[in-house]
Amino acid sequence: MTTRDCILREARGWIGTPYRHQASCKGAGADCLGLVRGVWRALYGGEPERPPPYTRGWAEEGGADTLLAAACRHMREVAPNAAGPGDLLLFRWRDGALVKHAAILSGPAKMIHAYEGLCVTESPLVPAWRRRIVAAFLFPEVDPWQP
Repeated sequence: MTTRDCILREARGWIGTPYRHQASCKGAGADCLGLVRGVWRALYGGEPERPPPYTRGWAEEGGADTLLAAACRHMREVAPNAAGPGDLLLFRWRDGALVKHAAILSGPAKMIHAYEGLCVTESPLVPAWRRRIVAAFLFPEVDPWQP
């Protein structure tokens, strides 16, 4: 069984990985999706699906909420206010926009994510970020009642 501690240990191992669009290689480069993909590979041995190539403006171009749809296919959704450490958070930049950012909740007010222009980092989940959360998901096999 996958535990929240396993997820957080793996995600924290990516901290300092430079931001690289479309990349998913610990220590070499990752974007927000690449971080989640890398954590998934470490936990489950492979990826549930390969994402197609995407541009920086992919969420504005396609019209489909592809990141949200993929999370729904492979993970169990929980209410954002019920999310716990190790759960996936998805964000919209503004009301009505498509989901465009992902992070792993690492504490009551912290998250691990790939920050464009910087690196994978653990940063505060400040109100400006919290307002943008639209969905939260459990990784497979995680007990939702596990602290």
